[in-house]
Amino acid sequence: MTDSSPLAPDTAHPATPTRPRRGGVDADVIVVGLGAMGAATAWRLAERGVSVIGVDQFAPPHPLGSTHGLTRLFRVACLEHPALAGYALAARELFRELEARTGRRILTETGGVFVGAPDSQVVAGSREAARAAGIDVEVIDADELRRRYPQQAGVLDTDVAVLDPNAGVADPEQYLSAALEAATAAGARLVTGTRVRSVDVDKDGVTVTTGAGRLRARQAVVTAGAWLDTLVPSLPLDPIRSPLTWFAPRQGEGFGIADYPVFIRQLPDSTIVWSHGAREGEDVKVGLGDIGVDHPRIRADELDRGVSPAETAELSAVVSRVLPGLDPTPSRVQPCMITRTPDGQFLLGRVGPRLVVGGGDSGHAFKHAPAIGEVLARAVLDEEQVLRTDFVDPLRFGAP
Repeated sequence: MTDSSPLAPDTAHPATPTRPRRGGVDADVIVVGLGAMGAATAWRLAERGVSVIGVDQFAPPHPLGSTHGLTRLFRVACLEHPALAGYALAARELFRELEARTGRRILTETGGVFVGAPDSQVVAGSREAARAAGIDVEVIDADELRRRYPQQAGVLDTDVAVLDPNAGVADPEQYLSAALEAATAAGARLVTGTRVRSVDVDKDGVTVTTGAGRLRARQAVVTAGAWLDTLVPSLPLDPIRSPLTWFAPRQGEGFGIADYPVFIRQLPDSTIVWSHGAREGEDVKVGLGDIGVDHPRIRADELDRGVSPAETAELSAVVSRVLPGLDPTPSRVQPCMITRTPDGQFLLGRVGPRLVVGGGDSGHAFKHAPAIGEVLARAVLDEEQVLRTDFVDPLRFGAP
């Protein structure tokens, strides 16, 4: 990324020297939680010369939180909110920067096909987001959809599809490794396998108490995923369980990533099913949309990591109807967690003079992760934001 990029660090705020440390602090900023948001935040802060310590109870990347599962959908025409297109475009730029720096392959652009009735949330929301971002998309009718993508069964004559050429799949494990490598290369110190017990703010700074002792910083960013509500308990967050599921093609053809792009389809009963083609050596990843679906709240520490057939029965039934080329019995299932907010948008920004939070992924944050890290870094340094943040303000539901 060049200095002319809108995401380049704000040079009006001079970089804080990494060493020596003064004033009784271990770092300028401690980032608590090194998942998708936290890793990016540590990188974007360290890139500015800010002294950063990142702490995680596990050793990322790992399958114990929300940033795993081989692939995640990437979209620019984001039906969840028109302003998210800007986040996706910024994230794509930063994904590419991480790829160039580390040699890791993170983002594969396949194009995306968003299917449903013309007034459905999937179709109308995607078209609105594309218009808001000035993105050119193609709209095709049901006959053309059937011709191009015969893998999708039961397409209604009234269905249409929005084709977003910018969509694709991103690799969460490769991204996380790349972001942490970039953060450490820029001077960040990472402390993993260390549980954070509390984050305590006072007028002079922040004390982060871990299982190994205490760390002191001028500010803290808490990006603890499904554990965020245990460290900042007044935030309106609901961690839920959301298994990741893969299905094997019956014939082994037609479902490779080169033949079968990202799909999001809204059925007449409002069920939303998403899928994308399989990378080499993998099966086809398929899931149900969580928008408007009730799930019981969980405690992250008590997550049942087994997945029963009953939990995937609804998805298997949908696969039988709309993707008959797949064996409806899952070939692989992996537990995962989502952290919801009341309105389905993230919580990103300052909640106090020395405390910034990032969370509430609501099942659609990963694609934006590096851009979210940039937003949080700017919040820490009080830099002007280049992306819209009012709809993700963590104080929009009231002060914590």
